[in-house]
Amino acid sequence: MRSQAEQTVRVMTWNIHGTLGRNPRFDLMRVVDLIRRWDPDIVALQEVDSRRALAGGANPFEYLAGAVGVYGIGARSVTGKDGDYGQMLVSRWPVRHHEIRDISFGEREPRRAIRAEIETPHGLLTVVATHLGLSIRERRSQAAMLTELAGGEAPAVVVGDFNDWFWPGSVRSVLSRVLRGRTRYRTFPSVFPLLRLDRIYCRPREALIGSFVDRSASALSDHLPVIADLRPGRA
Repeated sequence: MRSQAEQTVRVMTWNIHGTLGRNPRFDLMRVVDLIRRWDPDIVALQEVDSRRALAGGANPFEYLAGAVGVYGIGARSVTGKDGDYGQMLVSRWPVRHHEIRDISFGEREPRRAIRAEIETPHGLLTVVATHLGLSIRERRSQAAMLTELAGGEAPAVVVGDFNDWFWPGSVRSVLSRVLRGRTRYRTFPSVFPLLRLDRIYCRPREALIGSFVDRSASALSDHLPVIADLRPGRA
């Protein structure tokens, strides 16, 4: 638990699905307990999947907002009779405005980006949360859309699972031009992390004052969560 006297915003991003056999029964409470351990102010969650909920269990799109924050925005990229699949952005502070942008590429899997203006005690913060595609051309197109969503000079954060492991023409090379602060942790696969898929980018660069990953999350997902402490007004 952090000291509430700290003038920081704690941001967390985590792909919670666990497609490599982690958390096969999709124990939502264990996911929530791990998130609460780090007391984040803003949480971006990818691969939220109500299709995996046990019969009679909580719908994660409805449950997660109140469990780990107050204000929740769900972006359902796949909807069917058996449930929904997508991502969420959850904040403990009010959301002044938000939009869900379709960033899908051609006939590939539907993808979304959530953009929210969050009224933090330290000023207005633009947050963009996303889960990008698997092909290089797809991610290049989506990276351009993310820079548009995070445009301007005001403090901004872009977070998520970027599925990005190449440098030339990569999402990293595009986003780091406009959001100079960034994390660089290896997060996938969680049991032996090799790839830096999950990241937090911010503007200004000096706003990023600390970050870390939680290795214990390997018991729940094939991705490790990234947690960062930001001071958005820092210049």
